[in-house]
Amino acid sequence: MLRAWLAAVVLVCATAAQAQTLHPLPPQPAGVAWPGADWEIAPLPSDVDRAAYDLAVTEAFAGIHPQMGETRAVVIIQSGRLVFERYGDGYSRDTRLNSWSMGKSITHALVGAAVLQGRVAIDTPMGNPAWRASDRRASITWRQWLQMVDGLDYQESAEDITQAGNARMLFGEGRHDVARWAASRPLLHDPGTHWNYTSAGTLLISDALTRTIVPNSQNPNDRRARMRAWMNTALFDRIGMHPIVEFDPQGTFYGSSLFWATGRDYARFGYLYLRNGMWNGQRVLPEGWVDFGRTPGPAQNTDTYGAQWWLTPQIGTGFPARSVIVNPDLRDAFLAEGFEGQIIVVVPSKDLVMVRLGRFDRGPEAWDALGDWAGRLIGAFGDRP
Repeated sequence: MLRAWLAAVVLVCATAAQAQTLHPLPPQPAGVAWPGADWEIAPLPSDVDRAAYDLAVTEAFAGIHPQMGETRAVVIIQSGRLVFERYGDGYSRDTRLNSWSMGKSITHALVGAAVLQGRVAIDTPMGNPAWRASDRRASITWRQWLQMVDGLDYQESAEDITQAGNARMLFGEGRHDVARWAASRPLLHDPGTHWNYTSAGTLLISDALTRTIVPNSQNPNDRRARMRAWMNTALFDRIGMHPIVEFDPQGTFYGSSLFWATGRDYARFGYLYLRNGMWNGQRVLPEGWVDFGRTPGPAQNTDTYGAQWWLTPQIGTGFPARSVIVNPDLRDAFLAEGFEGQIIVVVPSKDLVMVRLGRFDRGPEAWDALGDWAGRLIGAFGDRP
């Protein structure tokens, strides 16, 4: 318990200076029950801008927006109640859909659960069995890995998909042991100085967390079974979320993606972060952990990334690429994002979580269109002081 307390103190102190600029996370409203087996359902709030809301819903589900692709699910929670839910043809509230890179934010929560248990101290080196103690990569801390400022030489995507790091790692030469492939990447930048979006880093976190929770086990089946059990007791069962989690042949969970869950499950996950890591009076994530996730990291080459969570910039549209949400009234929003247009948007100023699951084939222009749409839909809802 002392170790857990000390880790929490270090976490809070390290983020306090920046956290003071963050919008406060709202508490559970008085008289509203926490989600049990199901969400409490409420009508659409009376202060919703119905014209903007109706247009956004029509664009999502009528297939009239040229770039948004197929919307499969939209779920909106405001003030602790489910106020909107709709599914595309062939999908329902029981359909599990792929998180893709929204899984990185789930991995952030799993590390937080381990911090709360005193198993991980994020300002200590994370390490990997492939690196000797003298290897500079062995000195990179959990915090730096989570913030994607590890400095590894890794390219997430490429014009030739066969050369994209994520494809090579998950489906190419790295597929039999994703962590070993990720650990083979050399160092390109001094740790802590340069942000680079990296699924490889998140998979190294998955491997390190598994070795922490399931030490001294080389049996893939044992690693999978024990890790699934811990994930359930430490996080998923506590918030009523029931995902299917995929693992590689070595028993390492694909923490960068490949969680399968329903729209309502993802809403629960977003709600945990909206409520500052609390659930029904119990702390699931350490105090300050959500603020850590939504606080910009130390590197100067981005203002739209925290720790496994995407951010809205305080000014402008964001760099090195524009933020998904650029609505100036939603500067406090932070997001989990996944390939082909999966998003969980958490908006403290509106006490709101919005989940959109779907698919599009286009690149940055589709993300821009999705962000504009999400900004208009969420912007139609009133603030909740």
